[in-house]
Amino acid sequence: MQEICPTCGLPKDLCVCVQIAKESQKIKIKVTRRKFRKFVTQVNGFDKQTDIEEICKELKRKLACGGTVKEDRIELQGNHSSKVKEILIKNNFPEELIDVV
Repeated sequence: MQEICPTCGLPKDLCVCVQIAKESQKIKIKVTRRKFRKFVTQVNGFDKQTDIEEICKELKRKLACGGTVKEDRIELQGNHSSKVKEILIKNNFPEELIDVV
């Protein structure tokens, strides 16, 4: 017997909760400067249903940089604001809800 999603009531393989969560998130990408002229790209605004760890892994792999998840945000080493936006759009996040600050 298939598992049923507690949120939408559909079987797990037909669950649309993740897609709905992606369409309702307002994501902000911000580049800050730290000690010794080092840049950090911060990605904020993810919902609780989104697997932030998995998104962080993919960003680090595709950008060839280090990073971590802290307090519901992703921090990447370096200035990758435009590339992060492109990767998030390819992962079905709507372009109009992604702001680069």
